[in-house]
Amino acid sequence: MTLSSDVLTPFAYQLLIAAKVPHPKAELVAESLVAANVRGVDSHGLQLLSFYLDLILMGNIDAQTDGRVVSESGACLTYDGQNGIGQWIAEICCAHAIRLAQTHGIGITVACESNHFGAAAFWAQRMSSAGLIGIVMCNASPLVAPWQGCEQRFGTNPICVSVPGPNTWLLDMATTTVALGKIMNAQFHGRTSIPPGWAMDSEGVPTEDVETALNGLLMPLGGYKGSGLAMMAEILCAVLSGGAMSTELGGIRIQGQPMRTSQFFLAIDVVRFMPLDEFHRRMQSLVAIVKSSRTAKGFDEVLVAGEPEWRAEEHRRRNGILLSDGVWENLVQAARHLGVALP
Repeated sequence: MTLSSDVLTPFAYQLLIAAKVPHPKAELVAESLVAANVRGVDSHGLQLLSFYLDLILMGNIDAQTDGRVVSESGACLTYDGQNGIGQWIAEICCAHAIRLAQTHGIGITVACESNHFGAAAFWAQRMSSAGLIGIVMCNASPLVAPWQGCEQRFGTNPICVSVPGPNTWLLDMATTTVALGKIMNAQFHGRTSIPPGWAMDSEGVPTEDVETALNGLLMPLGGYKGSGLAMMAEILCAVLSGGAMSTELGGIRIQGQPMRTSQFFLAIDVVRFMPLDEFHRRMQSLVAIVKSSRTAKGFDEVLVAGEPEWRAEEHRRRNGILLSDGVWENLVQAARHLGVALP
């Protein structure tokens, strides 16, 4: 099924409204999910919506709460999401981080008791669009064993950095080789295998089988280095916020308990260091230096973080978003259950 973002966004919005999500929150969730699809990041797009709807309808997520500020001291703020919608909590926390950075030069907001907030890039870009360097992290459901272990202790715990300027540099990476959503996306497309290096079975043995991977362990990025980065994100998000850590978290596929995600938002005011246009020029110069490298055998060009997604966005805005049969069927079933007309 191929549909435009102009069709999919209101469809997602109507599904959320039918699940009794307040209008502004439904608009934000729909916007954030479709934005991921537009950028080619289908793992964090509409394939998540059916999970969100199930959790909201069963009361795992409180769609009505806005959360609350726990403390504010100088450039630092702690926020209690009170089990609210992850995107809504992230929107509030981003706004606080931007406000604090514009006042102090830097702003840090940590949130606890939140939920899945979609792609981290959506929030880092909120800050970079305000002329700030935006850094976002979160912890997540334990799906990854620590290096040399075979029991789940970390989530995919993404790290994202976005800089001001039009399509300059945007890093959004899991601390695993791939996000869980990519393996789920393979399943939704009816594939039975995944590339080597993505996952392991429950004993820590590498696997290329989709079902074994979904019931096993995600592969840490770069072995012990990815494990260290995941723990760093856990510290900055969960330890610092006073939130749930490691095995204390739930997940989007876990029913009957809150997700309890913690998130970290850091905004840096560039103009405290140099004029914004100078920063843009320096970034463009750095990108040009990196891309000027002679290409390795088998490659046509050197890419920097963000370029594949910006190209996907250009293509999908022109040609529409292709949803897998599995994702579309889940949305169709949700629409029938909620009494929402299909587009």
